Amino acid sequence: MRYLSYLNNAVTDYFTFWIILFSLITFFYPEPFAGLTGLIVPVLGIIMFGMGMTLTVGDFRRIAGRPRDVAIGASAQYGIMPVTGFILAKVFSLDPMLAAGVVLVGSCPGGTASNVITYLAKGDVALSVAMTSVTTLMAPLMVPFFMYIFAGQWIHVPALGLFISTLEIIILPVFLGAGLRFLLGKRTEYVLPVLPGVSSLSIIFIVGVIVAANAPSIAKVGAGVAVIVMLHNVAGLVLGYSVARLSGMDVTRARAVSIEVGMQNSGLAVALANLHLSPLAALPAAIFSVWHNISGSAVAWWWRRHTK
Repeated sequence: MRYLSYLNNAVTDYFTFWIILFSLITFFYPEPFAGLTGLIVPVLGIIMFGMGMTLTVGDFRRIAGRPRDVAIGASAQYGIMPVTGFILAKVFSLDPMLAAGVVLVGSCPGGTASNVITYLAKGDVALSVAMTSVTTLMAPLMVPFFMYIFAGQWIHVPALGLFISTLEIIILPVFLGAGLRFLLGKRTEYVLPVLPGVSSLSIIFIVGVIVAANAPSIAKVGAGVAVIVMLHNVAGLVLGYSVARLSGMDVTRARAVSIEVGMQNSGLAVALANLHLSPLAALPAAIFSVWHNISGSAVAWWWRRHTK
């Protein structure tokens, strides 16, 4: 068990390093990995199942006890990122599929790594967990809605398919995980410590596979898309923090909102793009997966050293 704990820590503590390393490997040597895109959906299901197992009745009580904070945070999440993605796609006159991919990643809920980054940044972890839970549960409605409104200007959007797939990929595994924890109670405590490592490995795998599948496209348009992804992410971090502060939140809560808004569930965007759009549409989400962990780690490092 000790060695398993060491391995878990090695994966989670150096998550950004591993995701960059594996992405570089799959970019330069894509052949062994490019054909594994069919595994993205089940692997993402594992991540969401693990997220469900971390939820407790107390988490939902925290949501009920802080309706204003959670409502402001969720509104910022779905008010900032889809609109910003649409504006960036318009300004940079992106290829229709790439534009749809930018809107898609902006329409997804908060990322699973955001709670850890919030903790490292000395933010309000309870608010972060509540926001992740609420925006995730809202995803089946919000993702197809924003895709239809914004991405529908460039491509045909299979809104019903996006709704059903989001239910299957996100809601079902989350509820199964939460239900299992409720049924087994304290017996799940032996498993919970390794879930962050399993989720991290799963995210690393998903990003690496999509990088491999899009290696030629990345070589052609990767730099331009990376700039847009960086702007998208930074806008989420800055505007999320600003909205929280303007609404009267203190610094710790504002940090949680900032990180939640800026860090998307890019794995969901990758899965949905592959299922309903094209591998090219998954490219912005794949780059987002790499970048938001870098920027999130940097922001956490800065805020940890500037407590006020």
